[in-house]
Amino acid sequence: MNRYLLLCFYLFISTFFMVAQKNHNRSAKKEIYNLLDYRGTPDSPEDKSFLIFSDKGSWFGFSTPSAINQDGFSGPFIMSQNNGTWLSPSLVNIRIKSLMEANQKTLIRNSYEGRLSGLNFKKETKNWQISHSMFFASAKTAVFKFQIKNFDDKLISIQPVIEGKIFEAGFSLEQEKKLIKVKSKTNNFYGLLNLPTEVKLSSIVISDTSYSADLNPIEVASGATHEFIYSFTFATEFDKNELDLINTIQGNFYQEHKKIQQEKLALIGSIQNLMQDQWKDSTYYQLAQKSLLTLQNNWRAASGGLKYDGFFPSYHYKWFYGFWAWDSWKHAVAVAYYDPDLAKSQVLAMYDYQTENGFIPDCVYRDNVIEENNYRNTKPPLSAWAAWTIFKQDGDRDFIKKIYPKIKKQHEWWYLYRDHDKDGICEYGSTDGTLIAAKWESGMDNAVRFDDTKLLPNSKNAFSMDQESVDLNSFLYAEKLYLKKLAKILKIKKDEDLFEKQADILREQINHQFYNEEDGWYYDTSLDGNSFIKIKGSEGWIPLWAGIASKSKANNLLKIMMDSTQFNTSVPLQTLDASSEKFKPDGGYWRGPTWIDQSYFGIKGLKKYGYESEANELTRKLIHNAEGVTQKGKAIRENYNPISGKGLEAYNFSWSAAHYLLLLLNKQL
Repeated sequence: MNRYLLLCFYLFISTFFMVAQKNHNRSAKKEIYNLLDYRGTPDSPEDKSFLIFSDKGSWFGFSTPSAINQDGFSGPFIMSQNNGTWLSPSLVNIRIKSLMEANQKTLIRNSYEGRLSGLNFKKETKNWQISHSMFFASAKTAVFKFQIKNFDDKLISIQPVIEGKIFEAGFSLEQEKKLIKVKSKTNNFYGLLNLPTEVKLSSIVISDTSYSADLNPIEVASGATHEFIYSFTFATEFDKNELDLINTIQGNFYQEHKKIQQEKLALIGSIQNLMQDQWKDSTYYQLAQKSLLTLQNNWRAASGGLKYDGFFPSYHYKWFYGFWAWDSWKHAVAVAYYDPDLAKSQVLAMYDYQTENGFIPDCVYRDNVIEENNYRNTKPPLSAWAAWTIFKQDGDRDFIKKIYPKIKKQHEWWYLYRDHDKDGICEYGSTDGTLIAAKWESGMDNAVRFDDTKLLPNSKNAFSMDQESVDLNSFLYAEKLYLKKLAKILKIKKDEDLFEKQADILREQINHQFYNEEDGWYYDTSLDGNSFIKIKGSEGWIPLWAGIASKSKANNLLKIMMDSTQFNTSVPLQTLDASSEKFKPDGGYWRGPTWIDQSYFGIKGLKKYGYESEANELTRKLIHNAEGVTQKGKAIRENYNPISGKGLEAYNFSWSAAHYLLLLLNKQL
């Protein structure tokens, strides 16, 4: 009898947990609201004090209002002009004066929702509810719905007025039937506000900076709802498909919105299926969606000088309105797991600017009104990693056939133009002979290891630092192995053999030159390789990520990385040893703060050598101790104070989001 009861109890408990897990998994695959806080009303064209929602690669975005008297979304925020500028505090305000006056003494409850598929905000009393919803139907068109619900026991009669005004910041308005056209005074972008069909054409009043229009009177019965649809389109040109979308969107809001929601649910499901079992709970599902949303908001469609889609580092910071080389490679690696075609575009966007000798510029822009494309330096070589990751997701051999010769040429460029003493070990440098550009080339602009660096001429438009860097050569080693794999796909046996041979030689060189037996650490060295530059920084664990270190060397690195006085800080694996006298954790940029990409390289390196528990411990700290990462409403930041966890520099930073996402995934290449 006792055994029978125990068996029944066991079956009950097993069934309970199976059902609970099934329900948990089912409920987890949904959009999570308000992971980022989009509330705000701009008080000037330059206001970037809050976050902005966009999707599909659009060059404009919107926010939900913070002003109590605002009855429309904030914006649009235009990203094709002045490195980000607000066109309007609210281009579409929908006023229902009689309703507001009748309820001016009634408490109005406000709520808002922001999620992957769009924005929504509501105003509500006991008698009525007004809601505003929006989503992006394409990179060029955002669609909006206004809805009023009557909770009262009697009919409501209203006559809405639509009105808007713009900041005088390089734009003007004009009317084309029921379209309000927004014209830029500085480039060929223009916008089309497609007013609701209920607008009385004769009522439209417009000037260069404002407009208003009356809608036909509306009666809403008790318990009933009424709604109308409008849209805003913004681009340099509109093809027939886009024009058809604008003309028919009023009748297709629900179908189009449902399609977008289904796309987002499929995206969420695909990412959650890839996540490691230990991260499959609500906290990490939330972080995964926040990372996706961060990348989504920084996604820009091909336009002007950018011939392919890609990602800004951050729309929130004025000087990040372009595509950067090593940012692009890192973005592409993460994005490959859920959108390989978009990842390909990000890679191709940079290779579109490759010069004849193989050089890839540091950064490129849609236009050069404010900034020129930067050919003064390049960035560390990670594009082969991106290409291989993309191929493993979709097996697109045609893409590899297209990109392989470009990556190979860029790889060879390093040895032609950045190997001063022709010893097979490369240096960071610049094309213009400036040390600042050479430091930019490392990606670690002001790192302590470069404090005493000087620049040496190699050849025309080619200069090298007088030190050799362990991270650069470890990246080049990894790239040789990825190029070997890509050559194998294309059945280029001679390249496959060549890169394998070169990698074997380089691995030995790196271990011989850069590893210090006494300290158990990899350092940069002098140009001749005879003197260590004894600064412990995140570059020291790149040989782990690349698979260069022996097990014994990896074990020595592990001890230092897990030492709480050095790198195992509150937000661990920061850019400089915490015991260094030059350690500057708050605002030091590359002189102490934690950058998530560098932490990722360290954690991935530890996992490669079997240090799973240590890697997982560091990952948890990186997630839970960095300000706002697990909180709703808080943006992912450019870097973090490793001691306090305070978020630093730019908000909504793409590569931080990309590497947080990669840390959660089960299978990485």
